[in-house]
Amino acid sequence: MNIEDFQDIIYEKEENGICTITINQPKRRNAMSFLTFLEIRTALEDMEQDKNAKVLIITGSEEGKAFSSGGYFNMNLLTRLPKDILDEIDLEDIAQKKLCMAFWQFSKPVIAAINGLAVGAGITMPLAGADLIYMADDAWLGFYFVKRAVIPEFSLSFILPFYVGFQKAKEIIYFGDKISAQEAERLGLVNKVVPHDELLSYVRDQALRLMPPKAPSVSIKLMKKTMHAYFLEIASKTLDLENIALRETMKTHDFREALKSLTTKKEPIFKGK
Repeated sequence: MNIEDFQDIIYEKEENGICTITINQPKRRNAMSFLTFLEIRTALEDMEQDKNAKVLIITGSEEGKAFSSGGYFNMNLLTRLPKDILDEIDLEDIAQKKLCMAFWQFSKPVIAAINGLAVGAGITMPLAGADLIYMADDAWLGFYFVKRAVIPEFSLSFILPFYVGFQKAKEIIYFGDKISAQEAERLGLVNKVVPHDELLSYVRDQALRLMPPKAPSVSIKLMKKTMHAYFLEIASKTLDLENIALRETMKTHDFREALKSLTTKKEPIFKGK
């Protein structure tokens, strides 16, 4: 895929070295499809090759009133894609191993600006891929996997205990309760909560602190590489296990019941099978 082909994201590169990915599907509250994930991975590859690109900011379209409402799995979308792009999409990679590992191995700092609701992949992706996470005071997180009768992706099964501790991680994913920005900061899921209208300005200031002349970019690159090295193998194995489990859960009655509840707006009645 070429960056000129992007449909789901806006990818901007500035002379000062700041690059920005804006998830831009406001009609579906910036939900991310297999195409979105491919576009983000392509942008990472482009930045990696660009010596002028220093820091990546990821945010959601303000029009969508969300950072991202999670995964979007409308297969009709894929029928409209050119074959060369479709060939780059692995429909078996539900946990998004390719993109997740691309983030884990990405050499440049990534900052997530959570400017609205972040549900499902909308929060697992920044938790796995961002070095720093800043959140608007009116935004919130939804680890809603249990409500959909599936499991988390983006290696969250492995990394969430590092953020909040083992017992709290289980509580978060077992119950799937909504988490406010203030609670997310208290738990250590985000670095700082900022007033909504100041978020992007604050994030840009932080980005400038991570590049010359204010910071030695080679040093930061090697810090990131060294810190991530220990986790690469276990993250990869976790993503494989997440893919196996996701495929298994999607065959269950409970998954079908969860999908039905989205249409009927009624609480799903799970049977444990």
